[in-house]
Amino acid sequence: VRVVESGGGLVQPGGFLRLPCAAFGFTFSDYAMRWYRQAPGKEREFVAAIGANPPSTYYEDSVKSRFTITRDNDKNMVYLEMNNLEPEYAAVYYCNRDVYYGQGTQVAVSK
Repeated sequence: VRVVESGGGLVQPGGFLRLPCAAFGFTFSDYAMRWYRQAPGKEREFVAAIGANPPSTYYEDSVKSRFTITRDNDKNMVYLEMNNLEPEYAAVYYCNRDVYYGQGTQVAVSK
């Protein structure tokens, strides 16, 4: 099992990023997928999840109005779209399936 995140970078406050996560080594459509994040000096925390079938979505309260998680089972991909980013959302974002995490992708928000 392997998941690989990408798409991080530096954006200005109010900006947008889309984080793709590619999944390998398992039947992607059978599993729920999640995103976590870890800011400097803080513990890793849950951000969003999407179920297998149906693809119900769940969000941490602070991101509900800004983030959208989606999946493409044909491409074995899960995405996190992040709108109206503010500095407090800066962190390393991790894709997850059960106990498996990727290496993370850094999101920075600054003028």
